[in-house]
Amino acid sequence: MADLVDRHGPIDTSPADDEFERLCVSIINQQLSTASAAAVRDRVFALLGDVTPETVLAADREALREAGLSRTKVDYVRNAAEAFVERDLTREGLADHTDDEVIEELTRIKGVGEWTARMYLMFVLGRDDVLPLGDLGIRNGIRQIYGNGEEMTREEMRAIAERWRPYRSHAMRYVWAEYESDG
Repeated sequence: MADLVDRHGPIDTSPADDEFERLCVSIINQQLSTASAAAVRDRVFALLGDVTPETVLAADREALREAGLSRTKVDYVRNAAEAFVERDLTREGLADHTDDEVIEELTRIKGVGEWTARMYLMFVLGRDDVLPLGDLGIRNGIRQIYGNGEEMTREEMRAIAERWRPYRSHAMRYVWAEYESDG
């Protein structure tokens, strides 16, 4: 890990400014390459202007589809918008929740699975000790860095990541940086 820190330097770990917008980013990013997700996100956000629950709910479904969202993802971002209107899913609203409670709360939203909830923990709530092994880039990065590209079980990856506790979120950002710089 020290080599990764030296190679990539300081990585910004500040929580996202806008909780709802970042949740939309995570939903858009689901099962898409980084480049594809960025292109769709840019088109959707340009369509919405301000990315708020209200603008998502007011947006024309077909216009969202034309911007690149699948029918399913249109439903998912709308479900997230409705949840934000109904419940306080902001940093303040979730401040007293454990990581597991946040995951449980967020996965009540159809379209938000454990991967998206873990991204929210890391990138919105700024939690320090999240290990998102559901992320393909993280798994591939750990294989590349610690397993010479060979297949590894998630249990083996958890054992490697144990030494980074209680700052696994920060270590994961370096794993992503390394994977994306080589991939």
